[in-house]
Amino acid sequence: MTWAAAVLTLYPEMFPGPLGHALAGRALAEKIWSLDAVNIRNYALDKHGSVDDTPAGGGPGMVMRVDVLARAIDAVDRASRPLWALTPRGERLTQPLIEEAAQGPGLVLLCGRFEGFDERLFEARPAREVSVGDFVLSGGEAAAQLVLDACVRLLPGVMGAPASLSEESFSKGLLEYPQYTRPQSFEGLQIPEILSSGNHKKIEEWRRAEAERATRERRADLWAKHLAAPQKK
Repeated sequence: MTWAAAVLTLYPEMFPGPLGHALAGRALAEKIWSLDAVNIRNYALDKHGSVDDTPAGGGPGMVMRVDVLARAIDAVDRASRPLWALTPRGERLTQPLIEEAAQGPGLVLLCGRFEGFDERLFEARPAREVSVGDFVLSGGEAAAQLVLDACVRLLPGVMGAPASLSEESFSKGLLEYPQYTRPQSFEGLQIPEILSSGNHKKIEEWRRAEAERATRERRADLWAKHLAAPQKK
């Protein structure tokens, strides 16, 4: 079954964009997944195609109108696909959340612009509010592309070496261990000898230790979660 994505946006011409190339692009051509870019402006209520208005109570910028957004959402055949609204106010995107989405039938992604969405949208059309990080983008389109790329690479038949997924950063609650390849020596810098030893048990132990070191030094939050989690024997 094809994993189906729909993106509600003011800029449908931004899609597939980078998603039309490399792994995601090949998977799109092979119909492993599908992408429908829906123009929110098509559901405006006036001849000018208005999709926003001034904030109630005053203030800078413009706010996306709830009535227009609701019409656009209602026009999409969601079936059992979750609706995600991409906003800096949302829950932090994580690998487990991506894995959950990739295992489902697809996603409907709502891209914000301007000062964001009229808050009534989330009562009228419940959505999962998701943030790709603690920073602000000019719009949700780049965030949508990030979400879709992360999901598509997990779909069966997309990755050339599916086993590599289990060794990636966040797959086991740790950052990934360092990687090396030829040449053996570069400007006096050597590949660690253990990786050329042929001792797979020792290599696995080294990689585990390096993953723990990287996580401990770079991501104190992940390290704390790792220590608190039940450890497999």
